[in-house]
Amino acid sequence: MNQPTARDTWHARAADRISAGIDGRLLIDGHRYHAVDGRCFDCVSPLDGKVIARVARGQAADVELAVTSARAAFTDGRWSARSPAARKKVLLAFAERIRAAREELALLETLDMGKPIAAALSADVPGTARCIQWYAEAVDKVYGEIAPTGRDALALVSREPVGVVGAIVPWNYPLLMTSWKIGPALAAGNSVVLKPSERSPLSALRLAELALEAGLPEGVFNVVPGFGAEAGEALALHMDVDAIGFTGSTRTGRRMLEYAGRSNLKRVFNELGGKSANIVFADYEDLERAAATAAGAMFYNQGESCNAPSRLLVQDSIADAFVERLAALTPGYAPGDPLDPTTRLGALVDAQQTATVMDYIQSGLQQGARCVAGGEQVLQETGGQFVAPTVFDGVDNTMRIAREEIFGPVLSVIRFSTEQEALRIANDSSYGLHAAVWTRSLDRAVRVSRALHAGTVHVNEYDEDDITVPFGGVKQSGNGRDKSLHALDKYSELKTTWMRIDPA
Repeated sequence: MNQPTARDTWHARAADRISAGIDGRLLIDGHRYHAVDGRCFDCVSPLDGKVIARVARGQAADVELAVTSARAAFTDGRWSARSPAARKKVLLAFAERIRAAREELALLETLDMGKPIAAALSADVPGTARCIQWYAEAVDKVYGEIAPTGRDALALVSREPVGVVGAIVPWNYPLLMTSWKIGPALAAGNSVVLKPSERSPLSALRLAELALEAGLPEGVFNVVPGFGAEAGEALALHMDVDAIGFTGSTRTGRRMLEYAGRSNLKRVFNELGGKSANIVFADYEDLERAAATAAGAMFYNQGESCNAPSRLLVQDSIADAFVERLAALTPGYAPGDPLDPTTRLGALVDAQQTATVMDYIQSGLQQGARCVAGGEQVLQETGGQFVAPTVFDGVDNTMRIAREEIFGPVLSVIRFSTEQEALRIANDSSYGLHAAVWTRSLDRAVRVSRALHAGTVHVNEYDEDDITVPFGGVKQSGNGRDKSLHALDKYSELKTTWMRIDPA
């Protein structure tokens, strides 16, 4: 009798989890509830097109309950008035709960949005725990200030939580994006209402349960799944929400700013789209490494990453050899069963996203780009959403595939002759999230890095990153920064306390 493979084991666990029932109800004030009007929506797995859960479809009435709960928790001080050391203890326990639930959370992530189980296990869940732990460790090491005054005064500058934070996160990294919002927000003493994407809501609901198990008081972390135009809009317009942390499309980011203007002028921090330029100069001789990194960074998470290096700028003299290497690498990223630990490229999040990606591929062909790899939807017999990793050569920066965020495994190669031309092309974008430069010249590396309009610039790499550095962009890639100590600034108010000191 054959022993079950790792793939078989994960499929068996998935079947058991689904048959046992995945709770899709709201989590408000520490308890699970159906939506006020009883409405639900189907959570469809992109692995096979089957319904895996029924999820509460939150509306304005549900958001009202969640915000009321969050405000009450903030006002009575059950969390906000605790010392940083006390908050740290709970958040460290929360991080350990996440680690203990590693396989459960990874399975939910894979079933819900299609990423390979290996990536969810090795990156998403550990990264989520690491983020919560990092802010827990940081919060009792951030000090206030004493301003320089005369001897007759004392001026204190202190940090205080802003109040109720609305967090709206996307579907591509549900756990990680949630942790980037709630980590600093909770550490600073705020209460949070989270609206996960309707395309991947399951892991966020479980995450909130783990927070409660770790000792986070009821009402401090609430989760309202639902659609953007319903629950998301209601949260952003709510007069008792003090700040919005949003990650998503630039189009919706504009609406977040509009909603703030229409409501209480709440602060809005947008982390939006990208069309990142990855520039390879001819003096970088290790083309194998540069090509492997370009492919790996582009096709990771099925290309559904805002910082994906989707514009590959290659100097003319090495372009043919470089494209040949890229085309040879793409079979290694052939889409496969996301529950197979050997799969590197999983399923796109849903049929709508597959249609969007295929439309961009057709646009590239119609506008004259040359498809040298991929370009088709595959594994359709599974009922899942799979698109082959696609490489276009001969792309002009005016084409749609070079200007618009695709959010799929589509890489556009743009050739250039000079450093000045490369910079012109790279900066000719409405976005400014990430960029990279590959060169052996230190002068060029510094010169080009300084000239690139991007929140992060990589030199001779693209994957090195951690929680200690800020993440965010310029131009229409958003404002504010996730990660690092700088994220605490978004969820804190500075207060000046000026005291008169009378002489003895």
